[in-house]
Amino acid sequence: MFYHIKELQYDAKPSCPDPLYAKKLQEVLGGQYGEITVMMQYLFQGFNSRAEPKYRDLLFDIGTEEIAHVEMLATLIARLLDNAPVKQQEEAAEDPAIEAILGGMNPQHAIVSGLGALPTDSAGYPWNAKYTIASGNLLADFRANLNAESQGRLQVVRLYEIAEDPGVKDTLSFLIARDRAHQNQWKEAIYELENRENDIAVPTTFPSELEKQEVAYDFYNFSRGEESATGPWAQGIAPDGKGQFRYFSNPPAYGPPAFLIPAPLYIHDTLPMSKM
Repeated sequence: MFYHIKELQYDAKPSCPDPLYAKKLQEVLGGQYGEITVMMQYLFQGFNSRAEPKYRDLLFDIGTEEIAHVEMLATLIARLLDNAPVKQQEEAAEDPAIEAILGGMNPQHAIVSGLGALPTDSAGYPWNAKYTIASGNLLADFRANLNAESQGRLQVVRLYEIAEDPGVKDTLSFLIARDRAHQNQWKEAIYELENRENDIAVPTTFPSELEKQEVAYDFYNFSRGEESATGPWAQGIAPDGKGQFRYFSNPPAYGPPAFLIPAPLYIHDTLPMSKM
C-alpha cells in the first residue's frame, strides 16, 4: 500500500518557461536510465524479493523515493512548458504553443500531453519495461542498481551543466545529491552480500568444482598490443581471493576446427563437393 503526500520532496520551480529544455529533460524522466526506470526496477525487485526483510525494505525505501523523483521531474517539465514561449520562428505564428513547436519544442508536449510530461525519452521513444532488471538474485540486481544510478547521475550532471535557469539547476542539484546517496547505499549492499556469500561471481551458489577451474582466472589478449597486461585484472590475486590471474598474449584454442555435417536435402542447402 502506498500513500501520496501532496508536498514535493523538493521544489521543482523553474525561473521561466523553456520548452526546449523540457524536451531534453524528458531523458532523465523516461529514458533508459531515467527515474521511471529506477522506480520500476527497485519496486519490482522488492515485490519479488525472497531475501531477508532488510533488503526488501531497502528496495522499497529507495524505490518509493524514486516515485517522488518522477513526480518532481514531471512537475518541472510541466512548469517549463507553461506558456511555452520561445523565439518566434515565423511571423504568422502568434500562438505561443505554435511558436514553441516551430522552434524545436517536442510537439507531443502540445499535441498529446497538453503541456505536460510524457513517459518517453528526449527523442520521444516510449518508456520500455525492458530497461528494468529484477532477477531475484540481489547481488546481480544491486550491481545493476549501482550502474543505473551511475548512468542516471551522469546524465543529470550533463543536463545541469547545459542549464541556464537557476531554478532548474537547483532542482537538478538535489537529484544529483540523492543519486550520490543511492550509489553509496547500493555499493554498501553489494559489499555486504559479497562478504556474506564469500564470493563475487554471480551466482555464488554454483558449485566451483563444476567450473573449468583451469580457465577461471585467465585474461586473454585478443587485440594488437599488450597495454591491457599492465592492469590489475591481468596479474595478481583475483578479487574473490580464490585464484591468481594469468595473462595470455596468444590465447590458446581449446577446441578443434568447427565442422558441420552437410544439411539434409529437404533443407535445400548448398550441396557438398562429393554430390556435385
